[in-house]
Amino acid sequence: MSNHKFMAKKILFINQEIFPYVSESEMSVMGKALPQLLQEKGSDIRTFMPKWGNINERRGQLHEVIRLSGMNLIINETDHPLIIKVASIPQTRIQVYFIDNDDYFTKRLMGKDENGADYEDNGERAIFFARGVLETVKKLRWIPDVIHCQGWMGSIVPLYIKTAYKDEPSFANVKVVTSLFNKDVEGDFGPDLRHFIEFRDANADVLSAYPERLDFNSLSKMAIDYSDGIIEAGTGVDQSLVEYAEGKGVPVLRNPGEDYKAAYKEFFDGICGED
Repeated sequence: MSNHKFMAKKILFINQEIFPYVSESEMSVMGKALPQLLQEKGSDIRTFMPKWGNINERRGQLHEVIRLSGMNLIINETDHPLIIKVASIPQTRIQVYFIDNDDYFTKRLMGKDENGADYEDNGERAIFFARGVLETVKKLRWIPDVIHCQGWMGSIVPLYIKTAYKDEPSFANVKVVTSLFNKDVEGDFGPDLRHFIEFRDANADVLSAYPERLDFNSLSKMAIDYSDGIIEAGTGVDQSLVEYAEGKGVPVLRNPGEDYKAAYKEFFDGICGED
């Protein structure tokens, strides 16, 4: 294992799930543990997740950050107000920013409704989340060295970082790492998602590389295509996605199991050490 000083000084975590705000799962446990680990190693951390409707704001002590809220994001030709809330994970020094919106999050559960069906606008929700995080990071005037995305909700972020936001000072030199987990949405994201994603340099030509109807696997491949490193984070990850990443020639960390702390640290060091 490498003994050199940890290089990833500023790390932005874009997480779909973080325990204890949502129930315990592979993703939510890692969503809490990894930022905590790397903060303890000396990194400056910012962490974001959606403000899912099943999050108890009073119990979690969430409160709105007025100076960061109030922007409108246009998706599907409709204005959607961006609300930012914040809380600190108990027994840690990790602060979490929550992306909220009445239409997409406040009144809804996570990827599936009360009957276990995928929400039809999950793709739009992912776009809103991605752009909401990136616009908020710009407002924070904080420039990350690494952006780490977990879950399909963050799968559009790498594309936007490398195209639509590539000239923004906050993101011009950032490295992007995507963690792959097991599939947690079933069907596709509808016939219009590829069009809705279009924003600045994330244009129709760029997006023509992907199917008309995007699904979990094609969004995952999009994330892989625009990432600088890939982590097999879950135990049930589709191996075709891991092999696709390896075929792209980007660094891939196979599931390290319980000894993930040393493996993740070394992997992030390697990503930051690349030119």
